[in-house]
Amino acid sequence: MFIVNSYTLAVLLCFITMLCWGSWANTQKIAAKNWRFELFYWDYVIGILLFSLLFGFTFGSIGPRGMGFMESIGQASASSIINPIIGGIIFNLSNILLVAAIAVAGMAIAFPVGVGLCMVLGVLINYIATPKGDPVLLFIGVGIVTVAIILDALAYKRLSLSEKKTPAKGIVLSILAGVLMAWFFRFVASSIAVDLENPEPGKLTPYAAFFFFMIGIVVSNFLFNTYLMKKPVEGVPVSFRQYFQGSFRSHLSGIIGGLIWALGTALSLLAANKAGYAISFGLGQGATMIGALWGVFIWKEFKGAGKGVSGMLGLMFLLFTAGLILIILAGNE
Repeated sequence: MFIVNSYTLAVLLCFITMLCWGSWANTQKIAAKNWRFELFYWDYVIGILLFSLLFGFTFGSIGPRGMGFMESIGQASASSIINPIIGGIIFNLSNILLVAAIAVAGMAIAFPVGVGLCMVLGVLINYIATPKGDPVLLFIGVGIVTVAIILDALAYKRLSLSEKKTPAKGIVLSILAGVLMAWFFRFVASSIAVDLENPEPGKLTPYAAFFFFMIGIVVSNFLFNTYLMKKPVEGVPVSFRQYFQGSFRSHLSGIIGGLIWALGTALSLLAANKAGYAISFGLGQGATMIGALWGVFIWKEFKGAGKGVSGMLGLMFLLFTAGLILIILAGNE
């Protein structure tokens, strides 16, 4: 299987993760205007399923190093199977809430508040579990990012007040999504072998762990998303009949969204072998800034905002950049 042995390569993969995690939600935006996020999400999960299999049978199976994809699955212990499945269930609930927040409040608020909060808590959780890197630089970087998150939320609040809108539902959904999402990575990471060249008995390769993680997402989606179809956070209920009546463009958008997100997650798990789980997760969550950039410059979610709002957004982007640089330096030991 393919193994990352260079910190430089690990950082590069984390940047790709950041781009993927911050960009997949655009596929929801380009789906048909009447295509509800609950329907979009079924195709999104299909995209994740397809990628997990492709990932395992290619990079997870080629080369003489480490353990092959099917071999890893075959020797997995019960805990190594259950933990990533739990991680998938936690992620799926949190991500559904995030997608709902995007539908209610837009990318410019859902990503900085939801994913940003996830980054702060997730780095703390993963560093406590597997301490790797300079904690001073790491947590100063995370602290700077926290300030950037607060600035973005304040900027959105100003814009919402000027337009006489109430963003409370979108912000609440984003916070709930962030708190839950901070935990999924730790459950998946706990099942992965420390030494990928010579894995401990019962432990998984990142490729096998990602596969079981995906199973948790797929199975839980029949519960969570079916419930949301009947009890939506916004709008009227939707049916499976509407899903099968969707256009090719709408279905393809969701599948591509799942493929993009899955690529980012897979690369993050691979990079963690060299960078450490806290740094890998933290860098990937720079997706917050990428999502905000899409929301501000492409989807014009802050169109018509005053100079005060624009200044706050500019400062937010500068702080995010500074925070990410410190996180990178924290791992370059």
